[in-house]
Amino acid sequence: METGEGTEETPLPLALTRFQLSEEFGFLLPDPLTELPAPYSPWMEIAHDLPQLIASRRLRSQVHQMPQLSTRHLRGREELHLAHLVLSFITMGYVWQEGEEGTVKVLPRNLAIPFWEVSQALGLPPILSHADFVLANWRRKDPNGNLDTIISLPGGESLRGFILVTLLVEKAAVPGIKAVVRGIHAILQLDEETLHQALQELAEAIGDMSKALKRMHDYVDPAVFYAVIRIFLSGWKDNPAMPRGLVYEGVSEEPVAYSGGSAAQSTVLHAFDEFLGIRHSGESTAFLRRMRDYMPPPHRAFVEEIGRAPSPKQHVLSSGDARLRAAFNRCVSALADFRSYHIAIVTKYIAVAAAKAKAGRAEPGDRAGPSVENPPSALETKGTGGSHIFSFLKSVRDTTREGTISA
Repeated sequence: METGEGTEETPLPLALTRFQLSEEFGFLLPDPLTELPAPYSPWMEIAHDLPQLIASRRLRSQVHQMPQLSTRHLRGREELHLAHLVLSFITMGYVWQEGEEGTVKVLPRNLAIPFWEVSQALGLPPILSHADFVLANWRRKDPNGNLDTIISLPGGESLRGFILVTLLVEKAAVPGIKAVVRGIHAILQLDEETLHQALQELAEAIGDMSKALKRMHDYVDPAVFYAVIRIFLSGWKDNPAMPRGLVYEGVSEEPVAYSGGSAAQSTVLHAFDEFLGIRHSGESTAFLRRMRDYMPPPHRAFVEEIGRAPSPKQHVLSSGDARLRAAFNRCVSALADFRSYHIAIVTKYIAVAAAKAKAGRAEPGDRAGPSVENPPSALETKGTGGSHIFSFLKSVRDTTREGTISA
């Protein structure tokens, strides 16, 4: 099993290729593989049938019959990412097949050992993360550019919409990522004009991310998200449904705890926060720092490199340039607006949906999966990553607003 990555020398401190970032796709994996080599067909067959296997309560028995496969035939980053995607989706289905009340204590060795090995090779945790769910889980459906997911879970069109809208938010961020790099180089070269242009481009990209996020309303049914999809994104850290965590058989004798998938695992906002010098409260910072452990290591390194670079905020303050200050503040304002809109989405898809589910009024149109009859309640006030969701999101939004430079 090899990552197949060479090191690339570059004179620029923040060249995207050094951090496995793409000029066109940013943090998204460019053109992910959709099939593993033939020896891994037992994994792929189960993965492609996950929604049906989970709905019919047959996934666990299928996993028990799965052969113990070696990971040594996996070659290169793309194969490893697809293997991680496939094994993470199977794992989430295995754990949550029976809903909150029927969780397992042990992940069987024929799933746990290869999942652990692939995770070690990629530097990712052995659980579904944003890097799997969104960054590596897309393919071109046809020559017209229409997209689809590679692997799915219960939730039908709403799940597909949730993944692909999140992908569009990541894609909208790409000009902003490039603007951050250009902005830092401009500061190093004392090039005020290029810095001003980079700040304008960053603010515009963050605005485009908000526009992309608004498409969630068109493609995702709140009742389906709350009652069906959400449980399969939930982890076994800070989750009352699995208070002891999960034993990875053949890997750990004691249970281990990992957070579920979370928007806080997206590298984009971490990078923008570092660039703009946004400082969050102690509790929020601790959670966000922990979420960095769920990013591919090169992406995490990119954020850390931005943190070590010259501060645009300090540069703008010392320059006394009103035009630069206005452009910088537009970036901060756009980021606060994005976070406000994210709070509105979470309110609709979790708080309001939870209230309706409690009242028995949830009637999803394309429902599928085990948790519809009893909508999950363990994470009613928490995000799938385990944070107290509204206090966290509001705190992060408010500290973002405080990042503006006053005249």
